Amino acid sequence: MSPLEIVAVIISVIGVALTIKRNMLCWWFNFLAFSLYAYLFFQFKLYGETILQFFFMVVNFYGLYHWLKGKQQDHEIRIEPIATKTVILQMILAAVGGVLFGLSLHYFTDAALPMLDSQLAAFSLLATYWTSRKHIATWVLWVFVDIVYVGMFIYKDLFLTAGLYAAFVGMAAFGWWQWEQVKKKQLSSNFKGI
Repeated sequence: MSPLEIVAVIISVIGVALTIKRNMLCWWFNFLAFSLYAYLFFQFKLYGETILQFFFMVVNFYGLYHWLKGKQQDHEIRIEPIATKTVILQMILAAVGGVLFGLSLHYFTDAALPMLDSQLAAFSLLATYWTSRKHIATWVLWVFVDIVYVGMFIYKDLFLTAGLYAAFVGMAAFGWWQWEQVKKKQLSSNFKGI
C-alpha cells in the first residue's frame, strides 16, 4: 500500500460518489483518479488497466461535454434509456475487443494477466461510455465488473485497491438504485407535463 494508492483510492471514491449524485464535478475527480491509477497500474504491469486509464481520460472529456450539453438543454442531468438490442450488441463488441486486446498483450508484452486484464478493460470502457450517455445500465455492468476486479487486485497484492473496488460494488448498486429513482421522477414529471 503506497501513498499513491491511498490518494488514488480517495479521489476515486469522491469521483464515483459525485457521479452517483449526477454532479458535474465527477468528471474532474475521475480524470485525476485515472491519471493516478495509470501510473500505479503501469508499476504493477497491468498494462491493460494502464491503457484503459488513458481511454477513460478521453471518454471522460466526452462525458463532460455530453453532460454539459444535456444540462444546458434540460437544466438537469437526465437519465437516458438504452435499447436491449443495443446493450447486447455493445456487450458483444466489448467482449471481442477484449479478446483482441488480450491477445496483443499476451504476445507483445510481459503483462501479468493479459486476458483478464483486457476483458475488464473492455467492459470498463463500455460502462464508462454508458455513464457518459447517462444510461442506468452502466451501474449494472459496473457491479459485475467491479466484483471481478476485486479478485484480480487481491491476486496482484493491491489490497487497498481491492477494497476500493469492493466499495465500488456497493456504490454501483446504490447508483443503480439512485438513478432508478431519478428516472421514475423524470417519467412522472414528463407524464404530468402532457
